[in-house]
Amino acid sequence: MAMRLATYSAGGPPAVGVVLEDGSVLDGAAVLRAAGGDPAPLADMIAAIEAWDRVGPALAQAAAAPPAAAVVAKERVRLLAPIPRPRKNVFCVGRNYLDHVAEGDRAAGRETTVPEHAQFFSKPANVVIGPGEWIPNHAGVTRALDYEVELVVVIGKGGADIPRERAFEHVFGYTIGNDITARDLQRRHGQWFKGKGLDRSCPMGPWIVPRGDLPEPPDLRISLTVNGETRQDSRTGRMIFDIPSILSVLSAGLTLEPGDLIMTGTPEGVGYAMTPPRLLQPGDRIAAAIEGIGVLENEVR
Repeated sequence: MAMRLATYSAGGPPAVGVVLEDGSVLDGAAVLRAAGGDPAPLADMIAAIEAWDRVGPALAQAAAAPPAAAVVAKERVRLLAPIPRPRKNVFCVGRNYLDHVAEGDRAAGRETTVPEHAQFFSKPANVVIGPGEWIPNHAGVTRALDYEVELVVVIGKGGADIPRERAFEHVFGYTIGNDITARDLQRRHGQWFKGKGLDRSCPMGPWIVPRGDLPEPPDLRISLTVNGETRQDSRTGRMIFDIPSILSVLSAGLTLEPGDLIMTGTPEGVGYAMTPPRLLQPGDRIAAAIEGIGVLENEVR
Protein backbone atom coordinates (compact mmCIF):
# COMPACT_ATOMS: atom_id res chain seq x y z
CA MET A 1 0.00 0.00 0.00
CA ALA A 2 1.19 3.52 -0.78
CA MET A 3 2.39 5.61 2.13
CA ARG A 4 -0.30 8.03 3.32
CA LEU A 5 1.38 10.93 5.07
CA ALA A 6 -1.10 12.99 7.10
CA THR A 7 -1.46 15.88 9.49
CA TYR A 8 -3.79 14.86 12.29
CA SER A 9 -5.01 15.75 15.74
CA ALA A 10 -5.61 13.28 18.57
CA GLY A 11 -6.97 15.78 21.07
CA GLY A 12 -3.78 17.81 21.12
CA PRO A 13 -1.83 20.02 18.71
CA PRO A 14 -1.48 18.95 15.05
CA ALA A 15 1.02 16.19 14.42
CA VAL A 16 2.46 14.38 11.41
CA GLY A 17 2.02 10.65 10.92
CA VAL A 18 1.34 7.80 8.53
CA VAL A 19 -2.23 6.56 8.10
CA LEU A 20 -2.19 2.77 8.34
CA GLU A 21 -4.46 0.36 6.49
CA ASP A 22 -6.94 0.09 9.38
CA GLY A 23 -7.26 3.89 9.72
CA SER A 24 -5.04 4.17 12.78
CA VAL A 25 -2.06 6.52 12.57
CA LEU A 26 1.63 5.91 13.13
CA ASP A 27 2.88 8.89 15.16
CA GLY A 28 5.95 10.09 13.30
CA ALA A 29 7.51 11.94 16.23
CA ALA A 30 7.15 8.86 18.45
CA VAL A 31 8.96 6.79 15.81
CA LEU A 32 11.90 9.19 15.75
CA ARG A 33 12.07 9.41 19.56
CA ALA A 34 12.04 5.61 19.88
CA ALA A 35 14.99 5.47 17.48
CA GLY A 36 16.88 8.00 19.60
CA GLY A 37 16.45 10.76 17.05
CA ASP A 38 15.22 14.33 17.16
CA PRO A 39 11.44 14.57 16.54
CA ALA A 40 11.71 18.23 15.48
CA PRO A 41 11.76 17.41 11.72
CA LEU A 42 8.18 16.15 12.16
CA ALA A 43 6.92 19.27 13.92
CA ASP A 44 4.72 19.95 10.90
CA MET A 45 4.30 18.73 7.34
CA ILE A 46 6.54 21.34 5.74
CA ALA A 47 9.35 20.48 8.16
CA ALA A 48 8.83 16.79 7.32
CA ILE A 49 9.06 17.50 3.59
CA GLU A 50 12.26 19.49 4.07
CA ALA A 51 13.83 16.67 6.10
CA TRP A 52 12.34 13.78 4.12
CA ASP A 53 15.66 12.27 3.06
CA ARG A 54 16.39 11.72 6.78
CA VAL A 55 12.95 10.92 8.21
CA GLY A 56 11.27 9.19 5.27
CA PRO A 57 13.17 5.88 5.51
CA ALA A 58 12.51 5.65 9.27
CA LEU A 59 8.77 6.21 8.76
CA ALA A 60 8.61 3.69 5.90
CA GLN A 61 10.37 1.05 8.00
CA ALA A 62 8.09 1.66 11.01
CA ALA A 63 4.96 1.62 8.83
CA ALA A 64 5.90 -1.83 7.54
CA ALA A 65 5.90 -3.20 11.12
CA PRO A 66 4.21 -0.56 13.31
CA PRO A 67 5.38 -0.51 16.94
CA ALA A 68 2.27 -0.56 19.14
CA ALA A 69 3.54 2.29 21.33
CA ALA A 70 3.63 4.63 18.33
CA VAL A 71 0.17 3.83 16.94
CA VAL A 72 -2.77 6.17 17.58
CA ALA A 73 -6.15 4.44 17.44
CA LYS A 74 -8.49 5.39 14.60
CA GLU A 75 -11.17 6.51 17.06
CA ARG A 76 -8.86 9.20 18.46
CA VAL A 77 -7.74 10.58 15.10
CA ARG A 78 -9.10 13.61 13.28
CA LEU A 79 -7.41 14.21 9.93
CA LEU A 80 -6.58 17.80 9.03
CA ALA A 81 -5.50 19.30 5.72
CA PRO A 82 -2.03 17.86 5.00
CA ILE A 83 -0.62 21.40 5.07
CA PRO A 84 -3.19 23.31 7.14
CA ARG A 85 -1.66 26.71 6.49
CA PRO A 86 0.58 26.88 3.40
CA ARG A 87 3.47 29.35 3.38
CA LYS A 88 1.94 31.19 0.46
CA ASN A 89 -1.18 31.18 -1.68
CA VAL A 90 -2.16 27.91 -3.33
CA PHE A 91 -1.14 28.01 -6.99
CA CYS A 92 -3.87 26.95 -9.44
CA VAL A 93 -4.11 26.17 -13.15
CA GLY A 94 -7.36 27.04 -14.90
CA ARG A 95 -8.94 25.47 -18.00
CA ASN A 96 -6.49 22.56 -18.13
CA TYR A 97 -8.72 19.74 -19.46
CA LEU A 98 -10.03 20.04 -23.02
CA ASP A 99 -13.54 18.76 -22.25
CA HIS A 100 -13.82 21.20 -19.34
CA VAL A 101 -12.75 24.07 -21.62
CA ALA A 102 -15.39 22.94 -24.13
CA GLU A 103 -18.21 22.74 -21.56
CA GLY A 104 -17.36 26.19 -20.22
CA ASP A 105 -17.30 27.76 -23.67
CA ARG A 106 -20.55 26.01 -24.53
CA ALA A 107 -22.23 27.34 -21.37
CA ALA A 108 -21.03 30.83 -22.31
CA GLY A 109 -22.36 30.50 -25.86
CA ARG A 110 -19.00 30.76 -27.60
CA GLU A 111 -16.78 28.52 -29.71
CA THR A 112 -14.20 26.41 -27.95
CA THR A 113 -10.77 27.98 -27.77
CA VAL A 114 -7.93 25.87 -26.38
CA PRO A 115 -5.49 27.86 -24.19
CA GLU A 116 -2.07 28.32 -25.76
CA HIS A 117 -0.44 28.90 -22.38
CA ALA A 118 -1.21 27.69 -18.86
CA GLN A 119 -3.60 30.06 -17.07
CA PHE A 120 -2.47 30.62 -13.49
CA PHE A 121 -4.31 32.10 -10.52
CA SER A 122 -4.20 31.48 -6.77
CA LYS A 123 -6.36 30.82 -3.73
CA PRO A 124 -5.51 32.52 -0.41
CA ALA A 125 -3.54 30.35 2.01
CA ASN A 126 -6.07 30.84 4.81
CA VAL A 127 -8.99 29.23 2.90
CA VAL A 128 -7.57 25.69 3.10
CA ILE A 129 -9.67 23.20 5.09
CA GLY A 130 -9.31 19.49 5.68
CA PRO A 131 -11.29 16.30 5.09
CA GLY A 132 -14.64 16.21 6.84
CA GLU A 133 -14.72 19.95 7.39
CA TRP A 134 -17.73 21.94 6.23
CA ILE A 135 -17.90 24.35 3.31
CA PRO A 136 -20.06 27.46 3.87
CA ASN A 137 -22.65 28.12 1.17
CA HIS A 138 -21.96 31.88 1.43
CA ALA A 139 -25.62 32.59 0.69
CA GLY A 140 -25.23 36.33 1.23
CA VAL A 141 -22.34 36.52 -1.24
CA THR A 142 -23.01 34.05 -4.06
CA ARG A 143 -25.85 32.13 -5.67
CA ALA A 144 -23.61 29.95 -7.80
CA LEU A 145 -21.32 27.83 -5.65
CA ASP A 146 -19.60 25.06 -7.61
CA TYR A 147 -17.08 22.21 -7.19
CA GLU A 148 -13.88 21.18 -9.00
CA VAL A 149 -11.89 18.04 -8.16
CA GLU A 150 -8.16 18.49 -8.81
CA LEU A 151 -4.87 16.63 -8.50
CA VAL A 152 -2.61 18.71 -6.25
CA VAL A 153 1.17 18.66 -6.65
CA VAL A 154 3.15 19.13 -3.43
CA ILE A 155 6.59 20.64 -3.98
CA GLY A 156 9.52 18.95 -2.26
CA LYS A 157 12.78 20.37 -3.56
CA GLY A 158 12.52 24.12 -4.11
CA GLY A 159 13.92 26.06 -7.02
CA ALA A 160 13.36 28.55 -9.80
CA ASP A 161 13.63 28.15 -13.58
CA ILE A 162 13.03 24.40 -13.29
CA PRO A 163 13.76 22.57 -16.57
CA ARG A 164 10.86 20.50 -17.84
CA GLU A 165 12.98 17.36 -17.96
CA ARG A 166 13.83 17.69 -14.25
CA ALA A 167 10.41 18.76 -13.02
CA PHE A 168 9.54 15.54 -11.17
CA GLU A 169 12.72 15.89 -9.09
CA HIS A 170 10.95 18.84 -7.43
CA VAL A 171 7.71 16.96 -6.68
CA PHE A 172 7.38 15.58 -3.15
CA GLY A 173 3.99 13.98 -3.67
CA TYR A 174 0.32 14.42 -4.43
CA THR A 175 -2.96 15.07 -2.66
CA ILE A 176 -6.56 15.90 -3.62
CA GLY A 177 -8.06 19.38 -3.80
CA ASN A 178 -11.57 20.74 -4.38
CA ASP A 179 -11.51 24.21 -5.95
CA ILE A 180 -14.82 25.53 -4.58
CA THR A 181 -15.83 28.45 -6.82
CA ALA A 182 -18.46 31.19 -6.77
CA ARG A 183 -19.20 31.30 -10.51
CA ASP A 184 -21.17 34.55 -10.39
CA LEU A 185 -18.32 36.35 -8.63
CA GLN A 186 -15.84 34.84 -11.07
CA ARG A 187 -17.77 36.34 -14.00
CA ARG A 188 -18.67 39.63 -12.30
CA HIS A 189 -15.13 40.64 -11.44
CA GLY A 190 -13.53 39.63 -14.74
CA GLN A 191 -10.87 37.52 -13.01
CA TRP A 192 -10.80 34.38 -10.89
CA PHE A 193 -9.31 35.35 -7.52
CA LYS A 194 -12.44 36.72 -5.83
CA GLY A 195 -14.73 33.92 -6.96
CA LYS A 196 -12.23 31.27 -5.88
CA GLY A 197 -10.99 32.94 -2.71
CA LEU A 198 -13.97 32.76 -0.33
CA ASP A 199 -13.43 31.47 3.20
CA ARG A 200 -13.09 27.68 3.48
CA SER A 201 -13.15 27.29 -0.31
CA CYS A 202 -10.16 24.96 -0.62
CA PRO A 203 -10.76 21.50 0.87
CA MET A 204 -7.58 19.44 0.64
CA GLY A 205 -6.47 15.97 1.70
CA PRO A 206 -7.00 13.50 3.14
CA TRP A 207 -3.23 12.93 3.05
CA ILE A 208 -0.18 13.16 0.81
CA VAL A 209 1.06 10.18 -1.20
CA PRO A 210 4.80 10.52 -1.92
CA ARG A 211 5.78 10.69 -5.58
CA GLY A 212 7.53 7.32 -5.59
CA ASP A 213 4.30 5.53 -4.68
CA LEU A 214 2.44 6.66 -7.82
CA PRO A 215 3.14 6.24 -11.55
CA GLU A 216 5.25 8.89 -13.27
CA PRO A 217 3.78 10.73 -15.00
CA PRO A 218 0.57 10.11 -13.03
CA ASP A 219 -2.33 9.01 -15.25
CA LEU A 220 -4.97 8.44 -12.58
CA ARG A 221 -8.73 8.23 -12.53
CA ILE A 222 -10.11 11.49 -11.11
CA SER A 223 -13.78 11.78 -10.13
CA LEU A 224 -16.29 13.61 -7.97
CA THR A 225 -19.75 12.80 -6.65
CA VAL A 226 -22.42 14.99 -5.08
CA ASN A 227 -24.74 13.07 -2.75
CA GLY A 228 -23.49 9.86 -4.35
CA GLU A 229 -24.19 10.95 -7.94
CA THR A 230 -21.18 10.99 -10.25
CA ARG A 231 -20.59 14.45 -11.72
CA GLN A 232 -16.95 14.31 -12.84
CA ASP A 233 -15.07 11.24 -14.10
CA SER A 234 -11.87 11.52 -16.13
CA ARG A 235 -8.12 10.85 -15.98
CA THR A 236 -5.27 13.16 -14.98
CA GLY A 237 -3.40 12.12 -18.14
CA ARG A 238 -5.88 14.24 -20.12
CA MET A 239 -4.44 17.54 -18.90
CA ILE A 240 -3.65 20.03 -21.65
CA PHE A 241 -0.54 21.20 -19.78
CA ASP A 242 1.13 18.30 -17.98
CA ILE A 243 2.95 18.51 -14.66
CA PRO A 244 6.45 19.10 -16.11
CA SER A 245 5.05 21.91 -18.27
CA ILE A 246 3.22 23.47 -15.32
CA LEU A 247 6.26 23.41 -13.04
CA SER A 248 8.62 24.67 -15.73
CA VAL A 249 6.43 27.63 -16.71
CA LEU A 250 5.32 28.52 -13.17
CA SER A 251 8.88 28.48 -11.81
CA ALA A 252 10.27 30.68 -14.59
CA GLY A 253 11.54 33.66 -12.61
CA LEU A 254 9.61 32.46 -9.51
CA THR A 255 11.12 30.37 -6.74
CA LEU A 256 9.02 27.44 -5.59
CA GLU A 257 9.56 26.27 -2.01
CA PRO A 258 9.08 22.98 -0.14
CA GLY A 259 5.41 22.58 0.74
CA ASP A 260 4.10 24.79 -2.04
CA LEU A 261 0.82 23.47 -3.44
CA ILE A 262 -0.20 23.48 -7.11
CA MET A 263 -3.76 22.57 -8.13
CA THR A 264 -3.55 21.28 -11.70
CA GLY A 265 -7.06 21.91 -13.05
CA THR A 266 -10.37 20.10 -13.17
CA PRO A 267 -12.02 17.85 -15.77
CA GLU A 268 -15.51 18.23 -17.27
CA GLY A 269 -18.70 17.83 -15.27
CA VAL A 270 -18.84 21.01 -13.22
CA GLY A 271 -22.27 22.14 -12.05
CA TYR A 272 -22.55 25.50 -13.80
CA ALA A 273 -22.03 23.93 -17.25
CA MET A 274 -24.90 21.44 -16.90
CA THR A 275 -28.28 22.00 -18.53
CA PRO A 276 -29.86 23.24 -16.37
CA PRO A 277 -27.02 24.21 -14.00
CA ARG A 278 -26.71 22.05 -10.89
CA LEU A 279 -24.90 24.12 -8.29
CA LEU A 280 -24.11 23.30 -4.68
CA GLN A 281 -26.75 23.62 -1.98
CA PRO A 282 -26.68 23.34 1.83
CA GLY A 283 -26.61 19.69 2.84
CA ASP A 284 -24.78 18.52 -0.30
CA ARG A 285 -22.06 15.96 0.41
CA ILE A 286 -19.11 16.08 -1.97
CA ALA A 287 -16.65 13.21 -2.45
CA ALA A 288 -13.58 14.00 -4.57
CA ALA A 289 -11.54 10.92 -5.44
CA ILE A 290 -8.25 10.22 -7.19
CA GLU A 291 -6.99 6.72 -7.93
CA GLY A 292 -4.02 5.73 -5.78
CA ILE A 293 -4.57 8.60 -3.35
CA GLY A 294 -8.00 8.33 -1.76
CA VAL A 295 -11.23 10.26 -1.21
CA LEU A 296 -11.72 13.80 0.12
CA GLU A 297 -15.21 14.31 1.60
CA ASN A 298 -16.84 17.57 2.68
CA GLU A 299 -20.35 18.88 3.24
CA VAL A 300 -21.87 22.23 2.29
CA ARG A 301 -23.64 24.09 5.12
